Amino acid sequence: MHGPKINMNKLTKLHWSENDLNNAKLAVEFVQRIMNDHDFNGIRELYRGQQYTQHNRNIADGIEGVIEAVSRLVNNAPEFSYDIKHILVDGDHVVLHSHVTLKAKHRGIETEGFNIMDTWRVENGRLVEHWDAVQGISFSMRLYALLTGGKIRNKNSIF
Repeated sequence: MHGPKINMNKLTKLHWSENDLNNAKLAVEFVQRIMNDHDFNGIRELYRGQQYTQHNRNIADGIEGVIEAVSRLVNNAPEFSYDIKHILVDGDHVVLHSHVTLKAKHRGIETEGFNIMDTWRVENGRLVEHWDAVQGISFSMRLYALLTGGKIRNKNSIF
């Protein structure tokens, strides 16, 4: 099961520089491949041996930590997907504001799923650092976040 395709043209801002656009495309490609296409092997190959500092304390550091966390989620919710609503770019930082759902039937329903803000730092054309803020929208997603959010898997600051 694959999620929706992200329409980069719809999200691109006219005031972005070429560097801004390239940085935004890196983050969007990452989300498309890992969150919507569930292409874990492709992401693993792309980021093998690269720095990837994770600031979500519930995910182990490095790209393998992200792959493990998303794999676990997809195993429990195979229709899991990201619908990016906004992209903000500030130099070497890219922020994606997304509506995330676990079931295909909930895509586009604003009272279901999660509201997520992901921030990446880009260095030399690579995503090297990640922060996020996750808000459950429906009661079941708020409860899910409460039940699954307790284990600390890295020592990086959340800031």
